[in-house]
Parts: sequence; structure tokens; C-alpha cells
Amino acid sequence: MTTIASAFGLSRDRFALPNERAALDRLEQGLERVEVRLSEVLRFTDPVADSVARYLKEAGGKRVRPMLLLLAAQLGEGATDEVIDAAAVVEITHLASLYHDDVMDEADVRRGVPSTHTVWGNSIAILAGDLLFSRAASLTAPLGEDVAELQARTFERLCLGQLYETLGPRDADPVEHYLRVLADKTGSLIAAAAELGIIVSGADPKYRAPMREFGEAIGVAFQLVDDVIDLSSDPSTGKSAGTDVRAGVPTMPTLLLDGLDDSASVNLRDKLSHGEADGFTDAVAELEQHRVTVETRQVALEWQARGLAALKGLPRGPVRRGLEEFARSVVDRQT
Repeated sequence: MTTIASAFGLSRDRFALPNERAALDRLEQGLERVEVRLSEVLRFTDPVADSVARYLKEAGGKRVRPMLLLLAAQLGEGATDEVIDAAAVVEITHLASLYHDDVMDEADVRRGVPSTHTVWGNSIAILAGDLLFSRAASLTAPLGEDVAELQARTFERLCLGQLYETLGPRDADPVEHYLRVLADKTGSLIAAAAELGIIVSGADPKYRAPMREFGEAIGVAFQLVDDVIDLSSDPSTGKSAGTDVRAGVPTMPTLLLDGLDDSASVNLRDKLSHGEADGFTDAVAELEQHRVTVETRQVALEWQARGLAALKGLPRGPVRRGLEEFARSVVDRQT
């Protein structure tokens, strides 16, 4: 699990002080325990349910939400059994949402493997997502009323975010509408992970609001960077370049491009609208180099700054420094 933490700026070469090394060791050990717990709870007696439920978990993933929860928990009692279960809850909830998202977006690839619905069909993929949501709920119940309430509110926001994305902006500004979708679909669960780390570890309740604000802001920044990565032809991204654009899924670069009326931008929009045409790959490469993609990274930096500002409510030390490094790496990442 060292590679997961190091991918987000939490590596031993950057955390040299003894207390920082100790915090990093605890994080890595916690992530290993979460992985074991996920393998335990994502088991079903029916062979089809078992295979489908574990499919995306075994395909990999960044484990961003458990890592953030485990970091926050070090402000309290650390990686207790309850904290490990809470980390499993947020990751299973995230996985469940991916099953449903891929059906709605008609995505062919997820994490470098064929999407669940392309292997088993839409109905099985939707039911698999439902099974995972149910399993997350069963883990949530013993963790207490505060955790159950937060999980319920987060699930509601996930659903509303998907609904808003499906309905479109209607009379709202498209960019503002999109940022609201990101806050609900991505930011809410990352915010919940950060806040759950405080609640379940018994940390001082005054840290709940800063961690929640940090998580939501970094969640939006994370998705904005994903919008940029979607345009990359690097095979390490696990997706074809322009997957979201081809599927007609709104992204920040395409929304910003829609607001431009110069001839080059209008021409590029036209080429991107024909997702199966021969020139589509070249059009995606052109969009990757367009100024709207640079502007998208700038918007991500602005959300990152919001997140970093929220951390001023936390005590200085290895946890706060780890969160700061995590926030910076989110925007700097290429995959």
C-alpha cells in the first residue's frame, strides 16, 4: 500500500522527521487493513453476485477516500477496528456509485478493464451497485447514529448530483451547474470520508467542519483534474483519450469551450461532436492543448486553495502536513 500513499505525495522521502515517518507507517498499515476488510465484506454466497461485487475492487483504484479518512483519524485514536470499517464503508459506497455511473454514461472501460455492464449487462451492473450500497449500510449501522446520518445525507447528495447531471443546467449557468454537480457527486463522499475520520476516531468535534470543508473542496479539484486527464492518451490513465467527451458527458474543458465563439473554437466543437468520426482523436488532442484545459487546471487550483485554507483550523503536525501534501498532489497528478 506504500505506492497508494506515495502517489498522493505521502512518501518516506518527503516525510523525514520521526513523527512524520511514524504517521506514514500508521497510514500504510491502516490501508493494508482496509484492503483486507474490503476482501472480507465484498463476499456473497451466490457466485455471480460474488464475482460482480468484487469486480471493480479487484481492478484496483486509488483508495483516496479511505486514505483521507485514515489520515483524519490520526487526530483521534487512529486506526481502530471501527475506523477501518468506516474506511471500508466510504470505499464500498464509491465503488457502488461507479457501477451505476458507468451504466448511465455508457462507459466501456473502468480502471483499465471492461466496465461491469459490458461484461454482465446493465441490469446486473445496477443490481451489483445496489448490493454494494446495501453492504455499506450494514457496516454503517454499528458505527452509531452520527455515522448513519452522515452516510444517509451523503447518499442523498450522490443521487442528487447524478440527477442534476442528467437533467442538465436548464436555466442555470452551465459552469456553475457543473461545479454543483461535482460538489455533490464527488466532493460529498470525499468530504464524508474526511469527517468520518474525526467522528469514528473520537477526535475533537471541532475538527469536523474543517475536515468536511477540506474534503469537499479537494473532491471538486480532484474531479476537475480528472476532466483534464480524460483528454490524455497516456495508457496509464486506464481509459481511452476523450472517453467522457465521446460519450457526451459534460466536462469543464468542453463547457468552457462552449462559451467561446472564435472560429477555431467553433470548429473544434464541431469536430468533437462527432465522436465516431475519423478526426475525433485529433480533436481530443487539440482540446488537450487548448486554453480551456489550462483554465480548467486553474479552476482546480482555486478549489485546492479553498481546501488548504480550511486546514488552518487543524493543529500543526504530521496529519496537517500530510493533508497539505495530498491536496497539492491531487492537482499535480497526471493519472
